[in-house]
Amino acid sequence: MTHALNIVWNPSEGIDLGFFVIRYYSLMFVIAFGLGWYIMKNIFEREGESIEKLDSLFIWTVLATLIGARLGHVLFYDWEYFRNHLLEIFLPFRFSPKFEFTGFQGLASHGAAISIIIAMYFYSKNILKRPQLWILDRVVIPVASGAIFVRLGNFFNSEIVGKETTSAFGIRFLRDKFSPADAVNATQIPEPKAAYHAIAADPKFAALLEQVPAKHPTQLYEAFCYIFVFAILFFMYWKTEARLKSGYLFGMFLVLLFTVRIVVESVKESQGGFENELGLLSTGQWLSIPFILIGLYFIFTAEKPVKVEH
Repeated sequence: MTHALNIVWNPSEGIDLGFFVIRYYSLMFVIAFGLGWYIMKNIFEREGESIEKLDSLFIWTVLATLIGARLGHVLFYDWEYFRNHLLEIFLPFRFSPKFEFTGFQGLASHGAAISIIIAMYFYSKNILKRPQLWILDRVVIPVASGAIFVRLGNFFNSEIVGKETTSAFGIRFLRDKFSPADAVNATQIPEPKAAYHAIAADPKFAALLEQVPAKHPTQLYEAFCYIFVFAILFFMYWKTEARLKSGYLFGMFLVLLFTVRIVVESVKESQGGFENELGLLSTGQWLSIPFILIGLYFIFTAEKPVKVEH
């Protein structure tokens, strides 16, 4: 449904199977990790590595991603709250003002990046028996593809939205403006899903719809850019000798992905964190700068392929 030039975004929570709802955000994570496993399987086969080691890599990467992303959100964006609610860091519940199930609200990609790097150190040392940069140069390819689907999941969840805009790209995120309780109270329709649908489609609630501003779909901007990040890394690994330069692909990943973050953050709503103390840039932009600098270091210090004389 469109309003002027802007789409009204009011997706369902997921695919309803009757007895179970597959949430889109969870589905995007499953696709991301599944595709990542398939990509790494092909890489391991090309490199002559045992597929048994791939199973361990999968487990290490999944745990590192989820734990690191959660801790990244807690420490970088919302420590003021979580330092007084430590149990809520790893439990999907809120204990005050009343006990309720919340799920894990808040995952930060910068935290995931740090934890994956740490996990790859232990994985390469204890299981793979290769240099850490060898696995980092290769695992960044599926990580880049996974980033596409994670941002699509954010889009389905109507989270990490952009600033208000009058451009044709603007999307009215209904669930960003109205919480389920707000939608129920405003429409007096007891079921949130029906209440959201009424605001989006029923002319009787046009005044409520008018309150929903058009915002940049920054999740889609990032997902679109990450397609190119993935394509560049994929091409460089399979079609060039870049894989032979230790640290080069890892460095390219850091520079490309976090440059995208810095650019897109400029039209993204504030996610909180320490940006008020530092000023000029958002928390996400400040956090991206060190990754880009580290990436540039690895690009310019990457070991060149050693030519073997015959």
